[in-house]
Amino acid sequence: MKNIILNSTKLILFTSLFCFFSSCEEYLNEDFRDGLSPSTFYNSDAEAEIAVNGAYSMLTDAGWFKHRDRVAWWNMATDERSSTRNIFKEAHNIIWDEGVGDGERMWNTLYETVRNTSDAIANISGNENLSQTAIDQSLGQLYVIRAMAYYDLTCVWNDVPFFTEILAPEELASLERTPAQTIRDAMIADLQTAYGLLPDSWSGPDLGRMSKWAARALEAKFHMFSKNWQGMLTACKDIIDNSPHSLMDDFGDIFDWTNSGYTNKVKPEHILWIDFTGLPAAGLGTNDEQDFQGGHDFVPRLRDEPKDKKGRQKELKAALAANGHEFGGYGGASPLPLLADRSSWDDGDLRYDKTFTKEYEGIPLKFVYCKKLWNLSSEFSPRGNKSENFVMIRLADIYLMAGEAENELNGPDNAYQYVNKVRERAFEPDQPWSGMTQSEFRVEMQEERMHELCMENHRKPDLVRWGIYVERIRNTQFQKHNAQAATNVQEKHRYAPIPLSEIQLNPNLLKTDPTNNGYR
Repeated sequence: MKNIILNSTKLILFTSLFCFFSSCEEYLNEDFRDGLSPSTFYNSDAEAEIAVNGAYSMLTDAGWFKHRDRVAWWNMATDERSSTRNIFKEAHNIIWDEGVGDGERMWNTLYETVRNTSDAIANISGNENLSQTAIDQSLGQLYVIRAMAYYDLTCVWNDVPFFTEILAPEELASLERTPAQTIRDAMIADLQTAYGLLPDSWSGPDLGRMSKWAARALEAKFHMFSKNWQGMLTACKDIIDNSPHSLMDDFGDIFDWTNSGYTNKVKPEHILWIDFTGLPAAGLGTNDEQDFQGGHDFVPRLRDEPKDKKGRQKELKAALAANGHEFGGYGGASPLPLLADRSSWDDGDLRYDKTFTKEYEGIPLKFVYCKKLWNLSSEFSPRGNKSENFVMIRLADIYLMAGEAENELNGPDNAYQYVNKVRERAFEPDQPWSGMTQSEFRVEMQEERMHELCMENHRKPDLVRWGIYVERIRNTQFQKHNAQAATNVQEKHRYAPIPLSEIQLNPNLLKTDPTNNGYR
């Protein structure tokens, strides 16, 4: 029944809208005599919830968090992550271009999300058939989800078409690009509204929904990319001082999915996450219909391991079976040589051994793996049906952001407290920061974020916003199968090109930038 509700919701929203920059004429001319439309929907709290659940379903779409599409722009082609073999070569080798790995599927999914949420917001706002609680909570969640879409659009493509209300087909098909700063300002306003509408937290079957703190955390991220340090610091301090979220005592517990069901997969440190756990809330991402490919990438492929295949493969298989584990991964995630080198981390940094491994039960492996993000359970996370959540923003990130903002505003004196709170659990004995200049703090933060948030899909936007992306990639040692990344990278690669298929349908996308982010 859940699938029926979910798919019906997408249909209701989609049929009321024009396909963004593409022709829907044949589809819209079909005769849905008994079909639903906005005029016959949104007549009860339950129907509003169905619309909201339909928006949530977009998060686990193949064009967004489900597949590698998002990871390509947020975590690959950086100084952090590669793969154990030559897959996703456009991103790993930095050879994307118009029409070649240009993110078309992700672009379409994000704009479908914008259309669907905007349509639902218009029909729920001021609706006399709905209770005020349903209106407030529905709008709050929809504002956050729409802001997430524009967050990704502006980080990946920078200036993009912008709308928050349903436009006529001819208007949609002729939109120009809007400056990213204008879009971010509008989303910040929406998220501040959502903050006042949403609860502190959800529980039971609603556990996967957006809270007021998810809204505040995403607001802080928008401030960060706008370099609005005061807005960033204010939002971060609010979360640190007033939210129910807390740092976990053990770094290794943050992503520990061992034998976990939906009730214990959400950790106190998680603020904004994408649900792949199979929550019972109708319409939210469900285990039995999702294949979280990004999760598979961190798990080893059995065909690659162990290092001594002839001598110890039977031993490895026996150890996996005894633990209820399997190596059913894709080989899509492995640290680059410098990051994988223990000597590149501070002495005593406990995070290294909890982030990486090159052995399983004492059996040497061929490759280094990011074990903090793997789930080896053959019962709870088998290949083709992985169910761990995708954690987008967690509290340690917020602490580091607060420290960065305070340093940019006033220097490091009052910034240490935020970074050192994160480093307390990372070192034994403690190794707090002190005695830095503002510029030294800034440089150290670039490494601290990489070590704390390693492979959590923050690295490329961080390098871009710091203005060091090209320089860093040119000085990074890559693996043999993607060594050309260091020589291929250019300034244009900070952002993706607007997908070629969209430009062909709407040449106005080149009006404010005929070079298409430098790709022509």
